[in-house]
Amino acid sequence: MSLPRSGDAASRFSAYVEGLTTVIGHADRAKPLRDYCVGLMMPCARKSVEPLAAITAPERTAAQHQSLLHFVGEGNWSDEKVLAKVREMVLPAIERHGPIEAWIIDDTGFPKKGRHSVGVARQYCGELGKQDNCQIAVTLSIANHQASLPVAYRIYLPKEWAMDRARRRKVGVPKEVTFKTKSAIALEQLRWACAAGLPHGVVLMDAGYGTDTNLRTDITALGLSYVAGIQPQTSVWAAGTGPQRPKTWSGYGRPPKLLRRDGKHYPISVKKLALGLPSQAWRKITWREGTAEALSSRFARVRVRAAHRDYWLAESRPGVVADRMA
Repeated sequence: MSLPRSGDAASRFSAYVEGLTTVIGHADRAKPLRDYCVGLMMPCARKSVEPLAAITAPERTAAQHQSLLHFVGEGNWSDEKVLAKVREMVLPAIERHGPIEAWIIDDTGFPKKGRHSVGVARQYCGELGKQDNCQIAVTLSIANHQASLPVAYRIYLPKEWAMDRARRRKVGVPKEVTFKTKSAIALEQLRWACAAGLPHGVVLMDAGYGTDTNLRTDITALGLSYVAGIQPQTSVWAAGTGPQRPKTWSGYGRPPKLLRRDGKHYPISVKKLALGLPSQAWRKITWREGTAEALSSRFARVRVRAAHRDYWLAESRPGVVADRMA
């Protein structure tokens, strides 16, 4: 693939920033916006205002620091309008390489040293691969094989933040922002994307979201298909098995609510199910080139039915196709 000449890249970047300028308000924000965007693409380890000022205006760092600090601190534009403008400019370029194929639910962690940034708490950070001090943002991106584009973005506000009036007031968290789980935020973003008429794709989510039974059910209710990561201990009913129906209620005492299970009617963990599959059930699939070599693994596809605490709902739940990576 031929790379664009530097002049072409510069003109496209200028057009992109000019487009964003139309939705952030005053014209005097145009230069700080451009400088901020340039700084985000520059090779500096930290992307906070001070290092961005030093790398974008080394000859007048103090003045640039104040300019960017005011730009970020007083930025009362609409995030939704900015994301909509980005989508308007970028989505046609992505679709020239093929239709949208996937909607990706994910969260992004931003490691932090202090405790004053909005939503900072000790929680799992994907960038670090462990629990640590960080911010978390829940995102929805649309993608094809060529590229992906974030279309919805919201900072996750942990419960200790949501209930702390002093911290909320100090950083300006709006009153209407309340505690919501990451799954609840993701579902809101999916509902918005459907209502906005975005080109549909299969919903992809890792086990952090895929283990939420209600989220999977709600995604199906939206008319969307999904591929979800799950935990090895997740229980399922294998093909040909299922909970035993309760016996007819005699009318004495409380009517049975749970479907009965005997020795022949127990769900099984997906790990045990996978380990019990014959070798011919597995297929090696290479999905993309990695840094050193092609990324591949063994997969098996088995139709199962999710097992829930609500056993009496088992037959009304949609079927699940489980892919188990070896």
